[in-house]
Amino acid sequence: MQTCSSAWTRAPTPRLCADSPRAGRLPETTAATLPADTAQAYQRAAEREGPVPVSVKLYQAIGALPDTFKNWAFNTFLLLLYNQVLGMPASLASLALMIALVFDAITDPLVGSFSDGLRSRWGRRHPLMYLSALPLAVSLLCLFSPPAALGEWGLFGWLLCFAVTTRGAMTLFLVPWSALFAELSDDYAERSSIITFRYVMGAVGTVVFAWVTWTYIFPSSESYPVGQLNPQAYPVFALVLAAVVLLSVLLTTILTMGEIKYLRQPLHKSDFGLGSTFRDLLAAVKNRDFMVLFGGLLVSSVLSGIVAAFEIYFHTFFWGFTSEDLRWFTLAIIGALIGSAMIPVIQRHFDKKHILLTAMVFSLVDGVAVISLRLLDILPANGEPLLLQLLIVNEVFRLVALTVTIIMFVSMVADTLDAQELDTGLRQEGVFSAAISFSGKAVSGFGVLITGLLLDYVIGFPQSASPDTVATETVFRLGVVGGIIVPLFYIVPFYMATRYNISRQRHAEIRTALAERYQQS
Repeated sequence: MQTCSSAWTRAPTPRLCADSPRAGRLPETTAATLPADTAQAYQRAAEREGPVPVSVKLYQAIGALPDTFKNWAFNTFLLLLYNQVLGMPASLASLALMIALVFDAITDPLVGSFSDGLRSRWGRRHPLMYLSALPLAVSLLCLFSPPAALGEWGLFGWLLCFAVTTRGAMTLFLVPWSALFAELSDDYAERSSIITFRYVMGAVGTVVFAWVTWTYIFPSSESYPVGQLNPQAYPVFALVLAAVVLLSVLLTTILTMGEIKYLRQPLHKSDFGLGSTFRDLLAAVKNRDFMVLFGGLLVSSVLSGIVAAFEIYFHTFFWGFTSEDLRWFTLAIIGALIGSAMIPVIQRHFDKKHILLTAMVFSLVDGVAVISLRLLDILPANGEPLLLQLLIVNEVFRLVALTVTIIMFVSMVADTLDAQELDTGLRQEGVFSAAISFSGKAVSGFGVLITGLLLDYVIGFPQSASPDTVATETVFRLGVVGGIIVPLFYIVPFYMATRYNISRQRHAEIRTALAERYQQS
């Protein structure tokens, strides 16, 4: 006899086991089994007439910029700055970033739970977004412009302190902002559209920021032919990064104030505390489909963090590119635009799960193949223009797959939110967004930690090196470890994604059941 435990609920709710013969079909009585007041736990001050305006999607999408700017800066420069420019061991720098990530593991669910239950004249999300702006900018400024002559352990303390404050301030912004995408609309297709706007905005913003950075902040010079190794450029970079992050946080928060009346608000004051946060987390982790996605996203993010942290080492030492070469990789934005344009078309013919799995397979094969071709001396030699051109074209295709993967992941999480409301009567956008936020931060936490350990203890990469002083065998080990062995672990999130069960048909049944419940309330 089959049994299945339901998620923690405020009232008993029948739920089908994933392996039940009727899995994917909702019982006709589901909509009526919860008490009416459960369905009324959240309410909008006004109902929107018609679709979400394009202007609102753009205003909300601006909020993608702070985290994408921060992540690009972390992944591209942070380890390189403290290891190669300032001479700090890569493993020690990575340890500081890892400790900061542990701090995130505590604060992300706290902020998510607090945001879900917050009642204010500015709604559940906007007060925290405003609160984050100045601390986030100051922390980034300090993080990328440490004082001179701190010494190894002084640098460790500085990096740890401002990595923690940067992550804490980003949590205050990112968790409530991320929760907005599922609140702005209940429509299946429109949610994907909102996510696409966010991703395209982040991709375009990062391309512009990267181009400006490589061209004007880290140009090659007689003293520093490899511009990214110039210590004098980092204070300028820190100031520019802090300014654009502050501006984008304030812009998205101010411009979406008019949407507060359309967002769900709790009807009753929530008693916030560790106990309530634990109950909210327990409700989330008992959602099987969400945990499948979260687990896959977390592992994938860690691997992506390792690959991203290795990327600047590959560009500088493996491929031998200068900052002038690297700015041309911003043309890969074409891939992001193509991937975004493909989403509406392929979603009409295939389930999100199958789209996601196909994109993941392509990314895995492509990443391993490119490095293997170089190690086998099949690609053009370093310094030949054709090499740069081939890698830029490959980056376009890689970004197509990456764009599809990210949009599908987030869109699938939105579908699990609807299932969560049906099962428990809870709208947990904040808690679920905290999980997404944490997995994203794992990119520059676990990923950088593992990269630092691999650089020091497996590859044996020297500190404060220049491209012409690194031994050939060291560069070869960099290619094998960072370019082949690490990407092969993407098989793990691929397998986890195969366990996801919410199909297009099942999601339609969930929305129908929720609509029936709303009509009865």
